[in-house]
Amino acid sequence: MDRLHRILNALRTNDTVSVAELAEEHGVSEMTIRRDLEELSQQGVVRRIRGGALSLLLRGEEPPYALREREAVEAKRRIGAEAASLIADGEAVVLDGGTTAAEVGRALVDRRLTVVPLALQVVSLLSAAPRVRLVLPGGEVRPGELNFMGPLAETSIGALRFDTAVVGCCGLSAAQGLTAHDLPEVAIKRAAIASARRVIAVCDSGKFARTAFGAVCPISRLDVVVTDDGIPREEHDALLAAGVTVRIVREPS
Repeated sequence: MDRLHRILNALRTNDTVSVAELAEEHGVSEMTIRRDLEELSQQGVVRRIRGGALSLLLRGEEPPYALREREAVEAKRRIGAEAASLIADGEAVVLDGGTTAAEVGRALVDRRLTVVPLALQVVSLLSAAPRVRLVLPGGEVRPGELNFMGPLAETSIGALRFDTAVVGCCGLSAAQGLTAHDLPEVAIKRAAIASARRVIAVCDSGKFARTAFGAVCPISRLDVVVTDDGIPREEHDALLAAGVTVRIVREPS
């Protein structure tokens, strides 16, 4: 986890942070910490105050996409490649938004598929893919995240049938199931899952420590979970007990 995410975690716990204390904790100069806080301020995550910063994130909110895409980058790439390997040429796939699902899209560029992407980032990745038939769901676009949302998107997804839904999440656990922070996003994920024959959830292992505001589905609705080797043993075993296949990607030796 990079320094920005450690600062963000500290803000979630304390609401305010001190430049001097962060500099000492991370072993860097106060000028470096000020630059970090300025970057977080530009993302709308914090407000600068004298000697530090104040968190603008509610505890139930997720960090901006631009910050999340820098977290667990290599693990997400391996997860994306593994999930893509489970999809056969010729399938119709609904592909969720989010940073991990975007890595699945990156791994599908050279495949022969019909793909309905649920975020503009994935549209951008696949728009020039020569063998991908790209079908857009329409609807509103969520600012910052660039996910499709709203009744137009839900209706168009509900009118289609998919071989596979690839869904991301903000949290995943045996007790709480698959969860997401944004309620319109919850509705889109539910529509995608309801329209698919098979559901593949993709997430880095950090998501197993979190439960988000909106419940999407119980783990019994998932067919496969692709994650990294940091998944807690109890969560791994609970997924298997629920009949979910768990595919774990590991760092190259």
